[in-house]
Amino acid sequence: MPENPLNQEREISEKEKRIRQITQLYYSKPEVQNAIFEFSKNREISPRYFEGFGKRPDSFQYKADIFQMVKKGATSFHCSEELWKNPLELSTDLNEQQLNELRAGWDFLIDIDSPYLDYSKVLAKLIIKFLKFHGIKNLGLKFSGSKGFHLIIPYKAFPKEINQINVSDMFPQWPRIILNYINEKTKPELIKKITEMTTGSKYVQDKISAKEVIPDLILVSPRHLFRMPYSLHEKTALASIVIEPEQLDNFQPKDADPMKIQIKDFIPDAIEGEATELLIHALDWYKESHIEEDSSSKKRIQKEFQPVKLENLSDKNFPPCIQKILQGLSDGKKRAFFALINFFRSVGIERDELEHRIEEWNKKNEIPLKHTLIKPRLTWEYKRKPVMPPNCKQFYQDIGVCIPDDFCKLIKNPGSYTIRKTLRENNQDKTKSKNSNKFKNNKI
Repeated sequence: MPENPLNQEREISEKEKRIRQITQLYYSKPEVQNAIFEFSKNREISPRYFEGFGKRPDSFQYKADIFQMVKKGATSFHCSEELWKNPLELSTDLNEQQLNELRAGWDFLIDIDSPYLDYSKVLAKLIIKFLKFHGIKNLGLKFSGSKGFHLIIPYKAFPKEINQINVSDMFPQWPRIILNYINEKTKPELIKKITEMTTGSKYVQDKISAKEVIPDLILVSPRHLFRMPYSLHEKTALASIVIEPEQLDNFQPKDADPMKIQIKDFIPDAIEGEATELLIHALDWYKESHIEEDSSSKKRIQKEFQPVKLENLSDKNFPPCIQKILQGLSDGKKRAFFALINFFRSVGIERDELEHRIEEWNKKNEIPLKHTLIKPRLTWEYKRKPVMPPNCKQFYQDIGVCIPDDFCKLIKNPGSYTIRKTLRENNQDKTKSKNSNKFKNNKI
């Protein structure tokens, strides 16, 4: 029988009644106000009044503002991924350039949404594992308050610039690319794991049905808002609490009881630039696998980079940055490792020699990288098409190896440096040889 609309209305009223009974008591706690206020800095915020949101843009000037909104009926608080110089200057009338000028940066937020909490756990664990593989040591994890989770990588972890492009200006384009990259790389394992949880059923392997059960990653958009850490959730009356990744398996919704929570920081103390590798891999993946539009708006396929097999390849034709890396490093070894692999592949060095060179380089490092990191990464890299190493300047400056010579002024990439220099020398040698033969013939 269909549900009685009056009963449904009464149920909704009960939900609202339940959460309103605890809002003032919960948000009156100084530690809760402090957690919400500290996280809100440089962000656009918006209170939710059970079913509807408040005015935008808005921000907290004082901690007391939080409880004042609660007394006026606010039940939860939401904020932007973007960090702004002054959130109150935001307007729907601003164009892209004006938004870029106002934006100070952006945190990368992964919003996992699923009708089943256990499935959200599976995806969260896969993503955390994937991010660690890409060198992300510090990330934040919190319960959404219902059946999902939020993961965050702070803006500090990303480079400030790539290829002379300000990373802060690339919202939401680059976060979307990273999100799609993560989704693409984790989906096969996700389907496998969920299939194992539903033994005897092919339900999740069916393309149509899979959409109904596989957790989604919510795509970011300009001025996108998400539930703030320690905000309540209207439907469950649970708090959006921060948890440690190792607590994920044993986490239960009852752990988010607002009257029993312990406050933790959602934003981790990230290492500057530790998400550089993730961003570069995602951009490379996007270039290789997507159709882009040219200046005349006609679709074309991105041309694949083909490594060059160079004759008479010599280390003396390596750019100064690569030669500096090969002397061994104390800092930035993971990023240097990533650059070396792509550099060696781009100039046509075969796999056996490449692996030998990496091994010899690693011995020179002040603290060598673990073989458990090197071997899986090499295996993973050889499953994908070769790409050029990161372009010059910022990437190499960040790890302290950018020492440009006169030839560096002519190129934008370390691979191009070696290719052009070697080809130039080979052509000069051929010319000398040809002239020498002419001289001999004339003499005879």
